[in-house]
Amino acid sequence: MSNPPRLRGRPKSTTDKTEQNTVQALDRALGLLKLLADSAGLTLSELTEQSALPVATVFRALVTLQRHGMVELEDPGQVWHVGPGTFRAGSAFLKRTKVTERARAPMESLMVATGETVSLGIEAAGEVLFLAQVETSADLRAFFPPGTTGLMHLCAPGKALLAWYPEKKTTEILKRKGLARATTLSLSSIESLERDLSRTRGRGFAIDDQERAEGMRGVAAPIFNAFSEPVAAIAIAGPSFRMGLSDATRFGSLVRAAADQITEAIGGAVPQ
Repeated sequence: MSNPPRLRGRPKSTTDKTEQNTVQALDRALGLLKLLADSAGLTLSELTEQSALPVATVFRALVTLQRHGMVELEDPGQVWHVGPGTFRAGSAFLKRTKVTERARAPMESLMVATGETVSLGIEAAGEVLFLAQVETSADLRAFFPPGTTGLMHLCAPGKALLAWYPEKKTTEILKRKGLARATTLSLSSIESLERDLSRTRGRGFAIDDQERAEGMRGVAAPIFNAFSEPVAAIAIAGPSFRMGLSDATRFGSLVRAAADQITEAIGGAVPQ
């Protein structure tokens, strides 16, 4: 007796992404979950204010999320936080991203070789999403906890991906996200960013020269899949007083080598 066919991701009648195909209560609950994830905890009144939803709606959503372990209530002060269920969901995402597992050893070796924090990031919704990091033991260090996001044009891993994306994809991301400034050294025009991406391709790695945060530099290189498409980026970051521009350039070959090692480990191919 044959097994029944598995249902696909959506019914044939709902192939569009219009408002009528969303579940309002779920949409609101996920919005509240995101507010909690981006904070150190919020009270019911703070969540109500920030979400612009009725207090009863917010409370019902929180209780529902609490039943599934996605949020939890800290009694002293009645502050809501993300719960262990969110970690389990995030871990499931990481399981299907084998690059995270294969990158661990090269990341640890790179941290030892450079003395700086190493991070791994992918593109998600037009931004860099950091999946993992290996921290240096130095007192002053960069810190990118898993789940942190950032604009792609402002950081080394983002620029490493943009440099090897098809021109159409890079243009679409920049058009959607814009070129906001974070420091006086941020690249805020298409012309300056294009020149930087061209230099990145030429040397094989990207440099963030205090473009995301004053006093911090970073170096990153892309990781490729079997079709020579960039799927992730490995990066180092550290304070500018410890990582001068000459150091960043010198570390570039180490970062590039680590990226190529991960590419090989996942069965990828570096573009020729």
